[in-house]
Amino acid sequence: MKITRIEPIAVRLPMTRPMKMAGVEIRTADNLLVRIDADNGLTGWGEAASAPTMTGEFVEGMVAAVRYLAPTLTGANFEDLARIALQLDRSLHGNASVKAAIDMALHDLLGKTLGQPVYALLGGQKRQRIPALWMLGTGNADNDVAEARAKVAQGFVAFKIKVGVDDPLADAERTRRICAAIGPGKLISADANQGWSIGQAMAYLGAIGDAPLDFLEQPIPAGDMAGLARIAASTRVAIGVDESIHEIADITQHHQSGAAKGCSLKAIKLGGVRIVFQAAQLCETAGMKVNLACKVAESSIATAAVLHLAVSIPSIDWGVSLSSQYLADDIVRKPLAILHGHATVPEGNGLGIEVDDAKIARYRYTGADWAR
Repeated sequence: MKITRIEPIAVRLPMTRPMKMAGVEIRTADNLLVRIDADNGLTGWGEAASAPTMTGEFVEGMVAAVRYLAPTLTGANFEDLARIALQLDRSLHGNASVKAAIDMALHDLLGKTLGQPVYALLGGQKRQRIPALWMLGTGNADNDVAEARAKVAQGFVAFKIKVGVDDPLADAERTRRICAAIGPGKLISADANQGWSIGQAMAYLGAIGDAPLDFLEQPIPAGDMAGLARIAASTRVAIGVDESIHEIADITQHHQSGAAKGCSLKAIKLGGVRIVFQAAQLCETAGMKVNLACKVAESSIATAAVLHLAVSIPSIDWGVSLSSQYLADDIVRKPLAILHGHATVPEGNGLGIEVDDAKIARYRYTGADWAR
């Protein structure tokens, strides 16, 4: 069974509100969709958010990269996912997000062809309900506290506080207030998105006192593994890494150096669905915690892929970040629902989602738009 057509589609999706994090405020979701058609009449869909500060990729370049790769993949047997992944790496260096979107679409297409959900192509289903992690990132302590209380009332049990947007001591005070509002028995983390120096990170960790923070993610720039290890050795709070992890070897290095006790795994960093699954297996073997995540903000296409991973990987101790919940509109006919703070994997073959062509037409943007 052969690939007959590969189409890149750029979309700009509206968000319910801006999301503030260190160094950036996200107001719209600029994402790449990849559509892959096959000679059996079926279509697979993949998605990747643009993340210039994480992967170095812009939507414009992602579209160009798919167009560059399309002739290489057209006519290939889409059942041989390992061979296609090797071909992608041989044809184009880097561009992990592009490769992730293509890999996701291939998994969707193969699942539909075999009459199986994507999780069956991985490790099978290990759990039913997935606690969805809610991000608190308005940048205002009163607003974040009110939002936290509202989400606890709705049934959310996992939270991530965006820090690194203010003075570390002010962020620490906001963290203490949010933790008090959430109450005991919940998973609470903070994410600085590389926004601090070593001294600032230590000041924050010292100032949160006994607030029940389970882990702090990526407090300093990704290249400073020794600095991360120094921070990790100074605090009771577990240190996690996100921007530091771009390939499997990075996980082993951070574990062996004592720089981190867990990882945030994203398809756009590692280059595909299956390699995220492999990374999660390595974390389990090494005794490292896993936070499984979409990038802010991907639609129900990428969210579905993360849910298939979430039910199949060994553990999700540090939560699952599903970002379609921050969109004001989605591009599938039946957007994935989060009920009482939890989600379930979509039913059906492949990813289990149906793309809405009218929505894609509404939110699609082209080179003419980029030039403005």
